[in-house]
Formats: sequence, structure tokens, C-alpha cells
Amino acid sequence: MYEIVKTKKGYDITLTRGDSLPLQLSLKKNNESYTPGSEAYIRFAMKTRYNDETPVLVKEIPVDTLQLIFIPEDTKTLPMKKTYVYDIELTDESGYVATFIEGRFTVGEEVM
Repeated sequence: MYEIVKTKKGYDITLTRGDSLPLQLSLKKNNESYTPGSEAYIRFAMKTRYNDETPVLVKEIPVDTLQLIFIPEDTKTLPMKKTYVYDIELTDESGYVATFIEGRFTVGEEVM
């Protein structure tokens, strides 16, 4: 199971530990749909705290599909009921970097 809640800054996600979750992203620039070029890249990074050096989880998001897909292995070893911070960042062909989503990610409880 999962829950996604829109906040003032982005989205808070709760995902049952060990579950899968495909998320379809969309990008806008100046309130219009934006498609990044093939040399751009997008990444999801999750940390315990923003100032931590090393992320707990990093996932590359393909620019051709804009799908962020969590697989069971992404959360299976993480502690249940723990909340992390995350952001999703786009780096375009020219090197311009923009964080376009941020929020909290909570690993939900599982029975198995």
C-alpha cells in the first residue's frame, strides 16, 4: 500500500516496506509541459536528514519515460515507521540544475 499527500513544498509519500510503486512524473516549465533533452538526467535522492553526506537511496529516473519506480529491494531492509527526506532533481544538457519535487518519505509497516 502507499499514500501520497500533496504539501506546500511537494509530496509526502508513505510506502509499505518491501512494496513496489511506479510513479509517473510530469515536468512543467513556465506552466507549460516540458520534455527534457536526451542528455538531461533526473535523480531521486533520499536521506535521513538533509545535511547527511550519504543518501540512503538514489534512483535514476529515465528522461524518456519519466517513471520513478520503487522495487521491493529499495525499502526491504529499511526500518519500518521511519521518515526520510527526499528530493527529485533535474540536470539539463547545459548543466542547469533544478530541484522540482521534495518531501518526506515514510517506510510503512509490513506484516511479512
